[in-house]
Amino acid sequence: MLVLGGLAVTGALLISALGAWTENNRLATAARDSAAQISPAQRVAAQKYEAGVTKRRLERAEAVLSYSTQYQIPADLSGAIYDHAVAAGIQPPVAYRLVQVESNFKRTARSSAGALGLTQIQVGTARHYDPTITAARLMDRDLNLRLGFRYLKDLMAQFDHDSHLALLAYNRGPGRVEEILAEGGNPRNGYSSAVLKAYRPTAPARGVAN
Repeated sequence: MLVLGGLAVTGALLISALGAWTENNRLATAARDSAAQISPAQRVAAQKYEAGVTKRRLERAEAVLSYSTQYQIPADLSGAIYDHAVAAGIQPPVAYRLVQVESNFKRTARSSAGALGLTQIQVGTARHYDPTITAARLMDRDLNLRLGFRYLKDLMAQFDHDSHLALLAYNRGPGRVEEILAEGGNPRNGYSSAVLKAYRPTAPARGVAN
């Protein structure tokens, strides 16, 4: 009986292995058939795309490591700042400097005016993007970065992509900056220059000397 049982188990294993081999062979054949249906031009395009993806990943890794070293911050924080900046359309050098100037990379930073977190965004401003925002939620690293950079991006659009004016509006409020400009004044207070240190924006200034 033990011998018969062993033979039965062995047979079952052989059948299972044969089935797995057959399935793998089927999948390999399907893959070859699929590849054969791709034209040389499509294959070249796919290879170029894959090469581009690999290049961007390497560039990201190098940039994240470089900024991590430059600002002496953890690699995961550097990666979060980089990714959220790119997603929002903000130049990474500006994003890192903004976070440094605003909070010195401290996630739980609070100002006397009620600005919170890494990008020092206020609850009222954040609620324009998400009505459910609370002060506690704004201490979340990724949420704070996403909303802060999105706000800066919107200010860039509002002020005709003038980096200085957009940053001054981020610091002083867009209404106040518009008011000063309407009166013929200069809203510069040193903030935009501090953030744009070692970075030269290409957009022309609107009423503010670079």
